[in-house]
Order: sequence, then C-alpha cells, then structure tokens
Amino acid sequence: MASSNEELPKVTLYWLNGSRSQRIMWLLEELKVPYDVEVFHRNKQTMLAPPELEKIHPLGKSPVVSVLPAGAPPGTEPLVLAESGLMTEYLCEHLPEGRRLVPDKWKSGCEGKVGGETEAWMRYRYLLHYAEGSLMPTLVVALVTSQLKSPAQVPFIVRPITSIAANRILSQFVFPNALKHLRLIESYLETSGGRYLCGDALTAADILMSFPLIAAKDRWDEMGRFEGGSWAKQFPRVAAYVALLEAEEGYRKSVERIEKIDGKFTPSL
Repeated sequence: MASSNEELPKVTLYWLNGSRSQRIMWLLEELKVPYDVEVFHRNKQTMLAPPELEKIHPLGKSPVVSVLPAGAPPGTEPLVLAESGLMTEYLCEHLPEGRRLVPDKWKSGCEGKVGGETEAWMRYRYLLHYAEGSLMPTLVVALVTSQLKSPAQVPFIVRPITSIAANRILSQFVFPNALKHLRLIESYLETSGGRYLCGDALTAADILMSFPLIAAKDRWDEMGRFEGGSWAKQFPRVAAYVALLEAEEGYRKSVERIEKIDGKFTPSL
C-alpha cells in the first residue's frame, strides 16, 4: 500500500539533457513519489555539463537526486545521491513502491545462506551494475569513435586518416563487443520466463537498462554488419524488448513530463 505524500521524502532530480537522468525520472514515476526536477543543459559547443552541476555534486554529472526525509527539521541538509545504481538501490529500499520493482531475494528455506538467492534476484543485482559497468563503456567508445568520421567534428583534410582509424576501432573492438552484449541480453530474455530480463514483471534493472538500449537502437547498425542485415533481425528478442520498454506507461509519463518542462526529449548517448 502506498504511503501518503506526508510520509514520503522530498525528492529532487537534477536532470541533464543527453544523459542517463531520464531513466531515473522513469524510476521516480514507478515509485509514485512526488518529485521536483531541476533542468540543466549541455554546452552546445563542447557538449559538457554546465559548471552549475558541480554545486550539487563535486563531479558535476547527472543524474543526481537529493532526498530530504519526511518531517525533517528545518535546516536539515538533504541526502545527495549520485550513480544510477546506488540511487536505484537506495530509493527502492526506502520507498514502499520499490518493493514491487525488486525480485524476491531468497528461495524458500534458504534465507541468509550463501547461494540461497533466487535466480531472478541474482540477475537483477547483476544487471544493475552491468548496465553502467559493462554495456555503457562499449557504447561510449562507439560514440566517441564515430566522431572521428564526422564532418562536423573533423576537418576535411584529415578526415580520411581519422576515418581509417575509426573503422579499425569499430571492426576490431566495438563491433565484437557489441555482439557479445546483444547475445547476452538476447539470452537473458530467452531464459527469463517472462517479457522482462528478470521475469514477467518490470524491475528497476529493466529501467536502468532502458537508457543504453533505447539510446543505442539507431546506432547498432553503424557498428558493423549483422546477420539478416540489421541488429533487430539478428536479435529479435532485444528489439521487441526495447519496444516494450518504450511503451511502458511509466516511461511515457517521464517523457511527457520532460517534454512539458523542457519542450522536447531525444534519447541519445
């Protein structure tokens, strides 16, 4: 049962365009907690976050959330959380609606024992860290490498040389790793026993996975040649899963809210 608004903390999301912050907005929608949004924009020339974000957290990155406990006395400093995995675990642990976003942890009769965790929970915990620790670095390298071939980024006279280097990085590093990631995710969907990565119910891990998968859906095919001519044909379960995530009510609500606040939303790496 959801708590009244008086019992819930005050949450503020510091949102940056072109960042992972949109999935945290989706998480907050699923948690049914009232929250404020402070919007920041990247420098259009450098694409870096504005220095104002460093006032919120020393690294000046996004997403960041601040959490002020309900009933906190005046002058109480809010708790500031950075890193998507940490804030997801913290919010799901402390907010009532978070329980439905986390699979049951223990097998019956195995509570507290090594190896007593359910398969769904182990997948969930792995994916919370996998999304940022393994999947995103490959996509970031792909993004940076693609800039070496971009007319907007590289002068014409040196672009043939940088393009050769970029193509070599893509073929020898990025694409082989992209295939590994897509195979892994495809196998998780095949064996989850449901439509989502951990079963037949949406979890916070699905929400964290939404950013890299939705943002990369139009980029996979630029990384190399897939069987059938496209990544979606070689990995149909992943393609269907991405469409499922985009159709989720909480995701749509998060997009609608930022469109109302900022005028537009484009999922991008």
